[in-house]
Amino acid sequence: MLKQNKLSKAIKTGLMTCAISTVALSSAMAQETQAPDEAAVDASYEKVVITGSRGAPRSLADSPVPVDVLSEDDLASVPFSDTNDILKTLVPSYSLQRQPISDGASFIRPATLRGMPTDKTLVLVNSKRRHRSALVQIGGSGTQGPDIATIPASALKGVEVLRDGAAAQYGSDAIAGVINFVLKDNDEGGSFSVEGGQYYEGDGDQVTITGNIGFALGDKGFFSLSGEYADSDSTNRGEQYCEDWFCADASDPRGAANPYLSDPDFVAGLANANLGGENVVQPWGQPNTSATRVFFNSGYEFNDDMKFYAFGNYSESEGDASFYYRYPGNGTIEDLRQEDGSIYSPLEKFPGGFTPRFFGDITDFSFVGGLEGEFANGMTYDFSGRFGSNEIKYTLKNTINPSMGADSPTSFKPGNLINEETQFSADFTKYLDFGMYSDVLFAFGATYMDESYELEGGDEDSYSAGPYSLPDPWGFCDDGAATAAGLAVIGNGSTLNCADSSDAVYTAVGVGSNGFPGFSPEYSGKYDRDMYGIYGDVSSDVSEALYLQAAVRYEDYSDFGSELVGKVAFKYSLNDDFNMRGSVGTGFRAPTPGQQGTTNVSTRLPDGLPVATGLFPALSAVGQALGAEALKPEKSLNYSLGVTGSIDDLNVTLDFYRIELEDRFYAVSTLDVSTDETDADAYANYLKLEAAGVAGANTIGGVNYFQNAFDTVTNGMDFVVTYTMGDTVLSTSINYNKTEIDSDASEFLNAEDQHDLENAIPEWRGVASAKHSFDALTLLVRANVYGSYTNAIASDASTKQDYDPTVFFDLEASYKISDNVTIAAGARNIFDEYPDKDNGDECCGAVYWSSNIVDWQGGYYYMRLNTVF
Repeated sequence: MLKQNKLSKAIKTGLMTCAISTVALSSAMAQETQAPDEAAVDASYEKVVITGSRGAPRSLADSPVPVDVLSEDDLASVPFSDTNDILKTLVPSYSLQRQPISDGASFIRPATLRGMPTDKTLVLVNSKRRHRSALVQIGGSGTQGPDIATIPASALKGVEVLRDGAAAQYGSDAIAGVINFVLKDNDEGGSFSVEGGQYYEGDGDQVTITGNIGFALGDKGFFSLSGEYADSDSTNRGEQYCEDWFCADASDPRGAANPYLSDPDFVAGLANANLGGENVVQPWGQPNTSATRVFFNSGYEFNDDMKFYAFGNYSESEGDASFYYRYPGNGTIEDLRQEDGSIYSPLEKFPGGFTPRFFGDITDFSFVGGLEGEFANGMTYDFSGRFGSNEIKYTLKNTINPSMGADSPTSFKPGNLINEETQFSADFTKYLDFGMYSDVLFAFGATYMDESYELEGGDEDSYSAGPYSLPDPWGFCDDGAATAAGLAVIGNGSTLNCADSSDAVYTAVGVGSNGFPGFSPEYSGKYDRDMYGIYGDVSSDVSEALYLQAAVRYEDYSDFGSELVGKVAFKYSLNDDFNMRGSVGTGFRAPTPGQQGTTNVSTRLPDGLPVATGLFPALSAVGQALGAEALKPEKSLNYSLGVTGSIDDLNVTLDFYRIELEDRFYAVSTLDVSTDETDADAYANYLKLEAAGVAGANTIGGVNYFQNAFDTVTNGMDFVVTYTMGDTVLSTSINYNKTEIDSDASEFLNAEDQHDLENAIPEWRGVASAKHSFDALTLLVRANVYGSYTNAIASDASTKQDYDPTVFFDLEASYKISDNVTIAAGARNIFDEYPDKDNGDECCGAVYWSSNIVDWQGGYYYMRLNTVF
């Protein structure tokens, strides 16, 4: 049989049966769970966690590192279909941004844990590494982490959030912590849920249908299948586009002075400029999204000493969102002198201008399988293999390739992104008797991983340079005078005037599908690498009061070489009610193949004005010409120290932490590009792009690249308290997090970017909740609190906007109609609160700062029907 070896049978049974939801109230880390009846308490065991203890699970109170444990009930109590939003609601140190007009980031949103982006947080499913998405976030931290939205909440029995560096235990990426998603493992019964809701503004309709069913595989196995369908409509929290340079709002004095608004054809065309259906030419809000997701989990016990397991997923999702509005005279909609000498304007295709519409189709697949068990000598083993793939297919509609003139199509396939990972691992544990207070648990293992990132080229029209990428493509003029070709078209009635520098013959426009040029052959290709690693972990209760743990890990990457990291942790019982715990560890993160190879040209707002900005790989010809250096791994040093305690029904944890990050991976601030020779630096950058052979370099206004740019120090605190009073559960979680640059970053970041890295995210974040049961009726009240923060507006940080604290209140009432059916109704942000309005950082119809992590969509109400069987 599988021996227990110093692990309490009660705890082991609690782990194997995953009694996460039935015992949630006994833990200080659990939040907003239902109060169990006495029979459930008697039948359950002390809560255990897998994450943070490499060799064997420990009770939550005995964990030497802070872990949040979210039960199935916790997850179900949050009315979001995106698991990212659920974590944001329940874990204060987890933050999430809504980024409209941000290419693929509109569909795969960047998140942070303890102020670190998600590629510095290791994501696990059933304690196995989750593959990354194919999207590399453009700008800032350049995050490429797993797409957590592909993990439906309906498939989860619980989530463990380790808030501590753990690279020595789990490998690269675990600098800020580890998130482990624990899948349902029921062998019978199931559940079905339907939820619908809408924002107070009357938009953003959302429907979510989820289900789970369990099957027994004989009397020794299970197969649990979960599915989810989610559909969300777009929202708009902006107003009509109206700026000093162009105004589409006739009711504004600037619009009244716009001659285009006196043109009936143009005014009629404005209604069709945006395909999204909103009543503005450029909406600001969440995109349209729909997704179908399936997850399975299975296991079969061949005998008492061997078990087979397998789990995986398949999901398809699609989304669409708008880019910036293109108006006449903006460098894209310009008069062009055609080959016959006549004038062409894109207004012939789009009479009211146009707003490019960006579509993303995302396919995600994974499979994990393995054998685990115990040898005759008491050593446990776990042999596993996994494959994961994430692919994004882009489509761009309602736009043009300006350089093609009248021959341009209005729909493009700019290319695809693919990330694939294959990994094989062997993990072992063995209890060794050294005559100490208790046996020493020795965990060790080895792993091999192969990963690749591919940029598949787009259709030729999406990247090709048409004739109008250069001035006077037909050779009509020479030094202000008409050539023979010019005289010929003049003779045929052309208005060509070579002496007029503003004549359309001298106009040059952008290359590629406007808004998101396609991946050309020069910037398409596949980037791959492999890695092997070994690790060791020892832990033991060295006395009745003291538990010690130490880990070391060696990994070797084919592209970055090798690294050795380590960690030590302890837990000391001060008395029967209070423990002290802490850890010190080193970590590292190797930039991904995607971060090394991604390229992009998109519209950014470096100073509040839309500018075509190119991101190029550090080792590309462009990156090298601009002075980029080869990328290298980030290295970290983590400290944590805390206390846990309980007095009767009051449970408290308090943890302080510090993360010193060296050679932080980041995008340099946008470097200006201009063909104006009087702007020396910008013109020099233009010449570098030209020399590197960048098509349409004369139409690019900015450029940047990723670098190991600077060092940072993050200091923070997590405080969690829960109190149970009969049928009432009160809980509060507070996070303080402050990041500061710890080296001279001026070579890489301008003053605005330096300021925002340190100040643009609230330092204080809290979640407080109260849940009370009245027999069949249960009420939940939750408050999400965001502290103050500051956003720099100008690139020199001379202008800043201070944001006041914001509090969102959620309310839900659920009623148990029968043992199998429950209905619920509620609202999140019930008082319809918004953060402060933007005061100059945005443009083009935006009312709120679009990168704000404080949600700016307003109140949302919903109803839900749950059934179990």
